[in-house]
Amino acid sequence: MGGVAVDVDAGGVKAPDGGWGWVVLAGCFVITGFSYAFPKAVSVFFKELIREFGVGYSDTAWISSILLAMLYGTGPLCSVLVNRFGCRPVMMVGGIFASLGMILASFSTSIIHIYLSTGVITGLGLALNFQPSLIMLNRYFNEKRPLANGLSAAGSPVALCCLSPLGQVLQYQYGWRGGFLILGGILLNCCVCGALMKPLVAPKTPIAKELGQDNDKDGEEKMKKKPKAKLLDFSVFKDCGFVIYTVAASIMVLGLFVPPVFVVSYAKELGNEDTKSALLLTILGFIDIFARPTCGVIAGLKWVRPRCVYLFSFALIFNGTTDLIGSQAKDYASLVVFCIFFGISYGMVGALQFEVLMAIVGTEKFPSAIGLVLLMEAIAVLVGPPGAGRLLDATKNYMCVFLLAGSEVVLSALVLAICNFLFIRNKPPDKLESITVTEDAKAETAGSKPAEVSDEEEKGAREEQEKETKKELKEEEDERDKEEEARPKSATVDSQEVERFLKEPQPNGSMATSPETCL
Repeated sequence: MGGVAVDVDAGGVKAPDGGWGWVVLAGCFVITGFSYAFPKAVSVFFKELIREFGVGYSDTAWISSILLAMLYGTGPLCSVLVNRFGCRPVMMVGGIFASLGMILASFSTSIIHIYLSTGVITGLGLALNFQPSLIMLNRYFNEKRPLANGLSAAGSPVALCCLSPLGQVLQYQYGWRGGFLILGGILLNCCVCGALMKPLVAPKTPIAKELGQDNDKDGEEKMKKKPKAKLLDFSVFKDCGFVIYTVAASIMVLGLFVPPVFVVSYAKELGNEDTKSALLLTILGFIDIFARPTCGVIAGLKWVRPRCVYLFSFALIFNGTTDLIGSQAKDYASLVVFCIFFGISYGMVGALQFEVLMAIVGTEKFPSAIGLVLLMEAIAVLVGPPGAGRLLDATKNYMCVFLLAGSEVVLSALVLAICNFLFIRNKPPDKLESITVTEDAKAETAGSKPAEVSDEEEKGAREEQEKETKKELKEEEDERDKEEEARPKSATVDSQEVERFLKEPQPNGSMATSPETCL
């Protein structure tokens, strides 16, 4: 119950920027690692599945594709569930689904069963963990949010470096069925991470403390009378910044994931050994681990944070240019250099993509915004890598694949930067700056009314709430005063009547001398 209430009104609670937030960050680190690394880690079992079911590599590749499609495509569903039930219960149920899918897959008798169990059920479970974890991270961090996003995003390369070797060991020791069963048990840790997502509770004001339990009951009645929040807020599409971001992110996803998929095959095409070629992904992942937190620190700097959208555009241009130059690689050494620079740029993009979205839409609309963005990206994920594969089949040239991927990423950067400069820069209440601006910058821009519209509305709402609370407190005090005034008054009347009765002559002609005689 508390989780649902706080999820609806979480915008009114100040982000602690620490405390239990670091525990939430640790949970987000694990969830991000599982969500992004797991679709790649299961590819270790593909050869065994091909041998077991007599299918082709393209058939087994659908497992990872379905996983990613569920992770991205169920975004709106996750938004609705979070707004209805809260982050913690959704994540714990998602952890059960993720584990159940892998356990059921270990008993599969055909590749279709694995599509449904690992692809659909486990993919849905990971989606129900990934999106709520980002929402909770956004609620617990504000000033330190860029750093928190960078550290959380680092879970992806760390988990990839751990899960891929673990999958190989499990396959060697227990076969693919035993490996799937053990991985299903490991995914139960998503439930533990979900349990860590403690809802934020607004601290009681001194006035509220004076009111005590009566005020708490009144507050509960008011909460019941409040209109229910929208399960999926489509009003975010009225925000020009959100529309620009969504278009740019969809174009970006078309080419962003292509190089990691094809770089190993590219190295083998140049005549390198399998183990030597696979080492390229290890190099890329190792660089990625350090690039994400470092970029988070840079994005949190005082003069960078209000302009993080342009830093994100630079990261995309850096990544796309790396693809374009890497397409000309002719030997292993040049591919190593490509992986180093790609790891840096890929880490920057991973650390900034959700930070920019949080800055654009704010905490209140973020649950709906991220669901809609992931749905749009899901379409691009299903088109990008398969489209690059078809281009490779047609041209038999990896250079064309890398050129296409780089061009798409650079195009997304240009769309984001140019449209943001033209349509957002002169917008009266600049949402991006009003959300990402630091306390010092707020003091400097205090004289500008358009930039402080949202702050004034929040302050006005809080002042009205305080006035209502004070009014209720005053009414209660007035009632108590009236009762106290009424009690002494009645007491004096009674004493006066007794005195008068004592002085009056009695029927027998005598005077009453004591109250007992009156009785």
